[in-house]
Order: sequence, then structure tokens, then C-alpha cells
Amino acid sequence: MPDTRVSLHVVEAGEGQPVVLLHAFPVTSAMWAEQRDELAGICHVLTPDLRGFGASGFPEGFDLARPSLDDMADDVLAMLDARGIERAVLGGLSMGGYVTMAFLRRYPERVQAVIFADTKAAADPEPARANRLRMADTALAESSSRVVLEEVVPKILGRTTVEQRPDIVGRVHDLAAATPPVTVAWAQRAMAARPDSVDTLASVEVPALVVVGEEDVLTTVDDARAMVDALPDARLVTIPEAGHLSAVEQPEAFTEAIREFFVEL
Repeated sequence: MPDTRVSLHVVEAGEGQPVVLLHAFPVTSAMWAEQRDELAGICHVLTPDLRGFGASGFPEGFDLARPSLDDMADDVLAMLDARGIERAVLGGLSMGGYVTMAFLRRYPERVQAVIFADTKAAADPEPARANRLRMADTALAESSSRVVLEEVVPKILGRTTVEQRPDIVGRVHDLAAATPPVTVAWAQRAMAARPDSVDTLASVEVPALVVVGEEDVLTTVDDARAMVDALPDARLVTIPEAGHLSAVEQPEAFTEAIREFFVEL
């Protein structure tokens, strides 16, 4: 059987405890720049571009009609294996959180602790699933990422960021605009197909940190609380004046939450 894993492009910094941070849709690992710089003094931070995003590609002959977050999880495993990393703290924001849950289903023994940010365990209800598939089809039909810029980007930043932080708005817009239409389609279809992960969370045997922006309208504070309730050993941190991209909108507060979490490990 051919190897369909992708050799991910990874930006890494620091030494010691490996910490993998998986990015959101529709941006790249560039969203983790502040966390990577600030945490490099206490751990080995790895921030990969997930398949199709940034400098990471798709495997030769990949099937756009059969996308799966499990494939992204397998790519992350290959990244760890290539570096001889047996166990890592694994974290993800939004789509990165979904990939983290897929990894936990497949390779729980490789996770030392877990960070979930602005994500949720429940599968998409049918209207949300249908909307993802519509956006995937639109991106391919138009050969453009317009639908993401018009329908996704306005929702992933909090009210305070939109009103007061034009630099962050511009940065996120530019990252999203660079996402190829085929990647938009593949990732949206993969997220639409993801299973409910509440049982996965209930089986997690390592410490967990759940972070959520107070102004997140996509994966709300209530969604974050539901994850904490499902996890056996978890703490919740709510970040004021941040929306769905809390790590980008309030990088200092987000990084401090991770620092405090590490003290407890």
C-alpha cells in the first residue's frame, strides 16, 4: 500500500520538552510565531504547516474526494517519528484541535499532555456540514479562495480585534488569501466528515488545557466548558477581548496560559 503521508514543513525553536502546535483553518503555522518565540526558552516548539497549507503539499495522486483529518494526524506522527520524538505535548486551535482529537484516537500513547484552543468535540450538525461542503465546491468552481475571505475570515476574529487591531485583521486576511482553493476544499470536506469526539476526550489519560476566546462566536465558551466536562483532567482558560483566533489576537495571554499549564505537568 503506498505511503500517503506528507513530509510537513515545520518551523521549530528551542530545546527540551517537545510541544507541537497545530494551526487553524484557513491560515498556516505562521499564526504561532509569537508562541514559538516566547516558549523557545522553556521547550522545543514545533509548528508544522498541515498538508496543503503554507509550504506543505499534498501526496502525489491524493484523492480530493476522500479527505480525512486522520491523514493529517498521520502526517504529524511521521513528523514526530522523523525526529525520534516518542511523546509530545500536542495542541491545536480550531482545525488544529480537530486534528489533535484525530491523533488522540489513533496514537494516544504518543501524547504527554494536550492543549485544545477554540475548538469543539461535537461533530458538525447537518446545516454546518452542508455549508462546509458548499464552500468547498465554490472554491473549486471559482478556482479562488474568495468564499473564505468573505464568509470565514469575518467570523474568526473577535469584535475587539476587528474594531481596534487593524494590523491583526490584515495579517489574518493575507494568510487566508494565500490558501489555495484545492486546500480550502480538501480541509472543509475533511472537517465536515469528522466524527463526534466526546468519547475520545473521555478516554484521554493525560492533563489537558482548554483555551477559548471570550468573543469566539464559532466555538463558544460553552463549547469549551463542554470539553472540560468531558475530559478527566482539564482546566479552562478564557481569554478576554479575543475571538476564534485567540492565540493571534491575544498572544501574550495565550502564551501565559501555556506557561502556567507547563508548571503543572
